[in-house]
Amino acid sequence: MPVLAGMSLFGVAVGTTSARIGLDFVDLLLMNVFVYAGIAQMVAMEIWPQSMTWGAIAALTLVVAVVNSRLLLMSASLQPWFAPLPGWQLYPLLYYLTDPGWLISMRYRGEGGRDLGVHGATTVLFLLVWLLAVICGYFLGSLIANPQRYGLDLAMPVFFAVMLVPLWRGPRRGMAWAIAGAVALAVQYLVPGWWFIVAGSIAGAIAGGFLEPDGAAAKKPS
Repeated sequence: MPVLAGMSLFGVAVGTTSARIGLDFVDLLLMNVFVYAGIAQMVAMEIWPQSMTWGAIAALTLVVAVVNSRLLLMSASLQPWFAPLPGWQLYPLLYYLTDPGWLISMRYRGEGGRDLGVHGATTVLFLLVWLLAVICGYFLGSLIANPQRYGLDLAMPVFFAVMLVPLWRGPRRGMAWAIAGAVALAVQYLVPGWWFIVAGSIAGAIAGGFLEPDGAAAKKPS
């Protein structure tokens, strides 16, 4: 339930922003079914061009790809669990992979869970709740001209911060979080755009690999 609350608030913000930049209702639905990446959508809409040219489309595509490149690492972490699935089950689950769904699945897996139905059910539930939230936000767009004024843009960052608490496994692994955060802040300061998301993710993954205790990877459930 806390996850759904955070997703819903962020979905309302995305829907409101979609209305503000002039997307029609069909465009809204298509974007949220085929892109389905709230953070990437919000970033793309912040740089939405006045006129849509091929250059603008290429720029938007690149921005979405950069922001969503974190999913490469997230999906790789699921490979040992998802590998036995046939393609018709595997690819839809990966296509609609989300940050909250991944986080919940990893927590469940870390506690010894094996049932892939947990991930599948949360994937479907999150998609339905997200679509409902962005639709509500779209039709409330005329009433909420500035989502940031009401703190709607902070819903997902606060949610992620809270969800990290149960994942704490001691200071050794916590160092990887600190390194990822420090690199992301440094890149944000030095490099324009949204490259800090990719840089922080890669730095955290590399640091986590080096900081992993000897033999810990072999003891993890496959």
